[in-house]
Amino acid sequence: MRGVEQIPWLYDGLCAVMERTGLAPFRRWLAAGARGRTLDVGCGTGRGLRFYGPGARVIGLDPARASLARARRRIPGSRLVQASAEALPFRDGVFDTVVSSFVFCSVPDPARGFVEVKRVLRPDGQLRMLEHVRSRRRWKAAFQDRVQPIWTRLSGGCRPNRETERLVNAAGFAIDAADRLEKADLRRFSARPASERCPRS
Repeated sequence: MRGVEQIPWLYDGLCAVMERTGLAPFRRWLAAGARGRTLDVGCGTGRGLRFYGPGARVIGLDPARASLARARRRIPGSRLVQASAEALPFRDGVFDTVVSSFVFCSVPDPARGFVEVKRVLRPDGQLRMLEHVRSRRRWKAAFQDRVQPIWTRLSGGCRPNRETERLVNAAGFAIDAADRLEKADLRRFSARPASERCPRS
């Protein structure tokens, strides 16, 4: 059985609804901070690609061929690559920015994925993320744990109880407190390899 994430037209429609009900400003924030050579990990059907400005030279990456075909129709001439986050087909330190929007909740091995992201980023590069994460509310976190198996199956891989920020830190990134925004179970933040100092809030 295919999950929602493996049905491009359905996933695209859900994203369109989310953008009209508050997601669009978050997507704009992700793209607005991208500079130089930029990798959009999990670009999906390309809805986020249209937000990038001329200062970003973007390569979109996704494991799903059907989603990339839809992205190519949406943004003709876009540079797209079929690959997984855990095995990025790029040289070390080649990107100035890596962007990810609602992707690492579904990556089978997120720890490996973040190691790969760090590898392809320049030492002074920036990771920009938008993600839903495990709730801070005990009752809701317990509910996420309970529904996770069926949710993951129906969605095509999404894990609603993943502690993504902890995984980002464990991979050797430092999250910039000044850029971080927390809204319920939604997190928006930027991070740099830990060897680079982040501005304090």
